Amino acid sequence: MVFGKKNRVFKIISLVLLTFYLFVYYAKQYCLQNKKRYACIFCACIVFSISSSFSFAENGFKKTVSKDSTIEYNIPEEVINTETTDNNNHIEDAAILEDKDVMEGYENTELEYVTEEDKFSIDEILTGGEDYLEGVSENSVRGQLSSDDWKLVLINKHHSIPDDYTFTLGTIRGGMQCDERIIPELMEMLQAAKEDGVSLIVCSPYRDLNRQQVLFERKIKAYMRQGYSYLEAYQISSQTVTVPGASEHQIGLAIDFLCKGYSSLNEGFENTEGGRWLAAHGHEYGFILRYPKGKEYITGIEYEPWHFRYVGREAAAIMTERELTLEEFLEEINE
Repeated sequence: MVFGKKNRVFKIISLVLLTFYLFVYYAKQYCLQNKKRYACIFCACIVFSISSSFSFAENGFKKTVSKDSTIEYNIPEEVINTETTDNNNHIEDAAILEDKDVMEGYENTELEYVTEEDKFSIDEILTGGEDYLEGVSENSVRGQLSSDDWKLVLINKHHSIPDDYTFTLGTIRGGMQCDERIIPELMEMLQAAKEDGVSLIVCSPYRDLNRQQVLFERKIKAYMRQGYSYLEAYQISSQTVTVPGASEHQIGLAIDFLCKGYSSLNEGFENTEGGRWLAAHGHEYGFILRYPKGKEYITGIEYEPWHFRYVGREAAAIMTERELTLEEFLEEINE
């Protein structure tokens, strides 16, 4: 019985080998008799293979944000197209992790940006900032609104930092920096807040690429330790921390604010005197609440009452009056 099975297997293998031999033999004869036709088919296959190798898009992006720092980061397609999914309820239940929650214990001091020394009060910042205040004038901040204006550059997970984007860092205080072009209006705003008795604290203006990458990756790992899958952790993190290479902090136009007596970057800031003052007056100096409540489906970022972005006074006034996000505003002026 066993011998019979082996005999059948041997016959099948022999038949397969014979079929393969006959195929190769007749294919060879055909090619020899039709050399020109075969050559054309062969060349067409080569051309198709070469062109196909260049037709596939990369799964991520590569952006050079400064002359000496380049990042390549893969963004899952499911995160880029954040529509309603089956696991959204699971994700919405996630407790929001503050930056300090995941950066605590991080030993690389060169990348550890938000420390007690990197938070400055109004009095500390305005000391020595008189030169900037002298340069402020209404005409200096007005101009024709255009999506090509550096003040209106759109940076989000769909629009990463352009390869050719350049700017010069200016010092706010100590090692705290931002785009030097926004410092005059920032100083004027802080001066006005002080006169109104509001004690604002500036933190996390410019962040370099490395710090943003470390922060983002550590948040993903923190959520995964809570039981979320990588994709879920990525999606939650991308709603609370912008993806490296797509952060307004990296171009020095975004600033996070706290106020005296309140040191947490969370929704509670909206009920502080600092949060209320900025929401009411920030646009007068060119700053908008970048990620407002109810517009998460547009910005892709959770409500952040502490995060303000400089767009210039004229644009800020329009956006605030009409309750537009930067995305909505740019869509209108580009029509």
